[in-house]
Amino acid sequence: MLGVVNLDKPVGPTSHDMVDMLRRLTGTRRIGHAGTLDPLASGVLPILVGAATRFSAELTGGLKRYDAIIRLGARSATDDAEGPIVSVSGPLPDETSVRTALSAFIGTFDQLPPAFSARKLGGRTAHRAARAGDPIDVPARAVTVHALNLLTYMQDTEGVDVRVDLRCGAGTYVRALARDLGERLGCGGYLSGLRRTEAAGLTVDTAVTPQRLEALAADGLLRNA
Repeated sequence: MLGVVNLDKPVGPTSHDMVDMLRRLTGTRRIGHAGTLDPLASGVLPILVGAATRFSAELTGGLKRYDAIIRLGARSATDDAEGPIVSVSGPLPDETSVRTALSAFIGTFDQLPPAFSARKLGGRTAHRAARAGDPIDVPARAVTVHALNLLTYMQDTEGVDVRVDLRCGAGTYVRALARDLGERLGCGGYLSGLRRTEAAGLTVDTAVTPQRLEALAADGLLRNA
């Protein structure tokens, strides 16, 4: 088997877990992925099989699109729902303020990666150093946001949930964007949900689920593909 599998990764497993699954189902060792998705994220994960792994850099570097939910009114050590959540006192932003703040992130700007990320410095991985209690200062890098549109705004007694449609270039951390939006609004923020809807020209409406791949493998259709 060779080519690109447009996989709809579910919430829970890592991107590498999905690679291991394809290796098991196809009997092929030469498999990789283009663009990591965190365990809490779902959606398009391009899986490269066989000779297609040579195009990993080209596919990873393309436009990406996300459907993201940002929780405002609290902060997280990991900038997502996995870390300890700390509420922030003070007024919550209204919808107009959120729209104005979102517009400030359109374009190319320097973004500081999350403390818990896969970025490396001096041979050390940021998330491993942070978990060991010795975080490293990973430098900011330029990222590009092409569009950032507010889809829904919902306020409760403790915070605000905003759902956004994001189109961005490679290397953009949506967790960091959620954090920085909260800081700009003065209320704190973290990423509470993320679904990648497009990557490497592949869209989520044509993606295949792990369950479908398991069924194809059971019928003997993957090893001969």
